[in-house]
Amino acid sequence: MPIVSSNPAAETPYVSSGTGSTQNRTSGVLPDVRARSFDATLASATSSIAFRETINLAIDSFRASKVRFLLTMLGMVIGSASIILVVAVGLTGRKYALDLISGIGPNMIEMQYVGGTVAGPENTSTPDSMTREDMAAVLDQVPGIVAASPMLEFHDRVSIGSGVSKDTMLLGVSPQYKNVRNLKIVAGRFFDEQDASAHTKVAVIVNTFANELYSSSDEAIGKSISISGIPFVIIGVFKESTETFGQSEISNQTMLIPYPVARYFQGTDTVKQIFFTVADAADVPLARDRIAAVIRSRHRPTSVYNAFTLTQVLNVMGQIAYMLTVVLLIAAFFTLLVSGVGIMNSMLANVEFRIREIGIRKALGATSREIRLQFLTEAVFLSLSGGIVGTLIGLGIPLVVSFFSPFTIPPPPWWSALIALSTSVIVGIVFGTRPANRAASLDPVETLKYE
Repeated sequence: MPIVSSNPAAETPYVSSGTGSTQNRTSGVLPDVRARSFDATLASATSSIAFRETINLAIDSFRASKVRFLLTMLGMVIGSASIILVVAVGLTGRKYALDLISGIGPNMIEMQYVGGTVAGPENTSTPDSMTREDMAAVLDQVPGIVAASPMLEFHDRVSIGSGVSKDTMLLGVSPQYKNVRNLKIVAGRFFDEQDASAHTKVAVIVNTFANELYSSSDEAIGKSISISGIPFVIIGVFKESTETFGQSEISNQTMLIPYPVARYFQGTDTVKQIFFTVADAADVPLARDRIAAVIRSRHRPTSVYNAFTLTQVLNVMGQIAYMLTVVLLIAAFFTLLVSGVGIMNSMLANVEFRIREIGIRKALGATSREIRLQFLTEAVFLSLSGGIVGTLIGLGIPLVVSFFSPFTIPPPPWWSALIALSTSVIVGIVFGTRPANRAASLDPVETLKYE
């Protein structure tokens, strides 16, 4: 019969043996995990402390030499502000060009007869000019045209009464000419389709001519003038939406009359120019080609007709604004380069001034990498500070000018500020590397003996 011991201690070694084996395995794993976790935490804390210490040392260095660092930073301020202002100037120039084109008529297509003759009897030749039928054919065959006007030009002396006469350029146009050329009515009205159909003897004169004849635009309304002995009544005064300085068909002594009335004076159906307007500016190139093709198909192959659009002018002005912006940006980048040289010289002098500090830090265990990081951080912090101040100034100047003056400057785009700040950081890294390497390469023993 088996004997069971009543002493619990007799069973203890067996039980304790199994439990102790499990505890030994667990206790063998936990120290490894805790050690790795402690090492990671220590490394992270050391890295954080080292970077925070580097930032604090950079700030202390700036506080110790405020004037020198502010003067060094001034170049970065000017360079960064210049980058943003140059972009603003370029955008302003492009906006001015767009406004100029919009004032004249961005969707306008102007057909002109350039040269070429038609042979007649007895070896005579006559110009192969455009006609009203050409305009009608274009309106039938080219879609998207919303307005059109022929133009017949001739010169005459007009009598304004009291024996006074003036040389005048008269343009016979349709009522749609006002919309095609985007003219502004200063006083009175423009003649309409009823005036044109009834051959009413009415005229609309340019504001400069009205001021010359009657001292003001309002005084000119209702006045009677005589063209080749036929009385005309001035019903309106106009001006161009954008000043063209005499580079358009309208001069300072221009008078507009209905085209059917102008045909009476010239006795011909030919026209000097035909103006078209399309609904969408994007359709201008295609419509231009189609209009030119229709008109050329109706005349001799040797005759030359040109289709002129303001899109070409806009492209040229856009290229000029772009090139101006590029040139000014290059000048701004040179300013940043000069500022970078100033930062490098300032940091090299700073290294010479702090040789003993570098030696003490190395004696206390600072590595060359930490010394290099410290001085490189100071250089980047210096250039970036100047870049931030310059960026704020560059963004603020257009707003101030637009607020306190009648000039409107478009706000600089966000990417110009990003370029300015990125360039500041790059300049700090590039021109701060040499001083940082010089500081890191100093011998700790020699630096501690430096006086």
